[in-house]
Amino acid sequence: MKKFLVVLMAMLLPLVSFAQQEDAKKQMTKFEEFTSKTGSIIKFTDVSLSRMSLVYGSLETGIRILKGSPNAYFYRLEQEETSSRLGHIAMIEYSDLVEINKALVKLSSEVESDIAANPDYLENKFRTVDGFEVGYFISKGKVNWYLKLERYSNSTVFVKSQDIVIEGFKNAQAKIEELKAAGN
Repeated sequence: MKKFLVVLMAMLLPLVSFAQQEDAKKQMTKFEEFTSKTGSIIKFTDVSLSRMSLVYGSLETGIRILKGSPNAYFYRLEQEETSSRLGHIAMIEYSDLVEINKALVKLSSEVESDIAANPDYLENKFRTVDGFEVGYFISKGKVNWYLKLERYSNSTVFVKSQDIVIEGFKNAQAKIEELKAAGN
């Protein structure tokens, strides 16, 4: 019986290992997938945008163009490192940015009715495939907008207002479309 268990475990070990490798592959972001290609030159250009005001501090924002065939465009949101916390960065691929802007229209249209419902706590958010989140929560009648920059870390930042979120994401999409049209 003991021999049977050893043989069974030896047969299952490669399957478990393969499953873990597949999980690790699924967890890469679009940016990581693009930049982790071996045997190729990766060139990128950054275009700065206005900083995004937070309740505490601000985020550096911009567009990162990854040169390739075709080029890839990412909206970059970066929280700088300080002596008391690590920095965090979100790299949002263009097609996800388009979906976020659609979601922001829906989220912003629901805020007032969610506040009027007077919940003890309510959260309404949109999450991308890469784990970036944008949304708001309502507690004690007050709405708070937030962004979660990275999937696997405590990287939530609180934005001063809904308008700042909407304007930042809308401007980023417009800038990418401008860059694409110019052939960048």
